Formats: sequence, C-alpha cells, structure tokens
Amino acid sequence: MSDDSFIREVNEEIRREQAQALWERFGPAVLVLAVLIVVATAAVVGYRYWDETRANRSGDAFSQALKLANEGKSDEAIAALATLEKDGYGAYPLLARMRAATVKADKGDPAAAVKDFDEVAADTAIPSAIRDMARLRAALLLVDNGSFADVSSRVEALTGDTNPLRHTAREALGLAAWKEGKTQDALKLFDQISSDDGAPRNTRERATLMSELIRGSGNAS
Repeated sequence: MSDDSFIREVNEEIRREQAQALWERFGPAVLVLAVLIVVATAAVVGYRYWDETRANRSGDAFSQALKLANEGKSDEAIAALATLEKDGYGAYPLLARMRAATVKADKGDPAAAVKDFDEVAADTAIPSAIRDMARLRAALLLVDNGSFADVSSRVEALTGDTNPLRHTAREALGLAAWKEGKTQDALKLFDQISSDDGAPRNTRERATLMSELIRGSGNAS
C-alpha cells in the first residue's frame, strides 16, 4: 500500500469517527427539529385550510342573504343576516349587522335601521372608520325621518375639513337644516361642499344646485 493510500484511509476513518461523534451528540436534536418542522408546516397548512373554509362558508351565506334582499324577501334576508352575525367568521358578522340595518330601512322601518346603525357606532370594539360610516348612514336616514338635532348629533363631528366623510356629512346636515328652515346654516354647508375641490363631482353639483335654490328663494339673507 502506498503512503498516499494509507493517508486517505486514515483520513476517511477520522471523518467517519467525527461524523459518528457528531451524530451521537446532535442526532437526536436534529430528529426532534425535523419533526417539529413537519408538525409546524402541517399546522400552518391546516390552519389556512380551516380559515379559508370558514371564510368561504360565511361569504357564501352573505351572498345568499344579499340575494334574498335583492329579491324583496326582506324578512328572510334579515333572518339570514342575523344568523351570520352570530355564527359568521372574520369581517362577515359586522358586514351582516350593517347590511341588516340597510334591509330594514329598505323595507320601510327606518327607526329600526337607525337603532342598528347607532349600536354599531357605539360599539368601541369596531374600527372607528366603520363606526363613523354607521353614524353617517343613520344621519342620512334621519334627514327624512328625524330632526336637525338628530342628524347633527351623529355627523357634526364628521364635518371637519380633514374628515374623509365630510362631504356627505355636510350634505346630510345641510338638507336637515334646510328642511327645518335653517336656511343660513344650510347655505353655509352647501357652499362649503361646492367650494371643496376634494368633494366628488356629483356631490358638488348637488350642493351648487341647493345653494342656487336657497338664494333663488329669497331666503339667503
């Protein structure tokens, strides 16, 4: 045997002994880690499947409730939405609450709708943007079914110059003011809308029309 062959065999034997020593020292830990990785991966995949299944089921239930509402089956839609509010998953219970209020308004029960929207607005567990939207929805219903004070108590705080809902909030408040003969207040609000470049075009056009109507009636002074 040559010296080179002998050295190679010695080196290979040393490597085998080192590998054996490493395995004896770290092998169990490596096996445990591998098992943990497999279990964790299975858990993540299982959770995603469970999450998607529940979300899809709630989404299907919400779509069915909307279908009932669109078909004029208001009572059935409200019942389906109530079930979804109780048993739904993710954002669907909140969507069900909001939609149920709209269905009640469409069916001719604005008082019940306002009550539902007010409950959403008062629920501090709900994101503030959704609570503000609920306040606005209640106020819009109260333009025809309540007083200026009713509308103001819900949207006055939304009329600030930086609030993204200010245009519709000002419009609701302006209409309520005009309805009660508060023409100066109404004119101020409609002028704010029509001069706001950030307001949607249709909203600005309606506000301009109302401003012209008030001035044309001779009640602007």
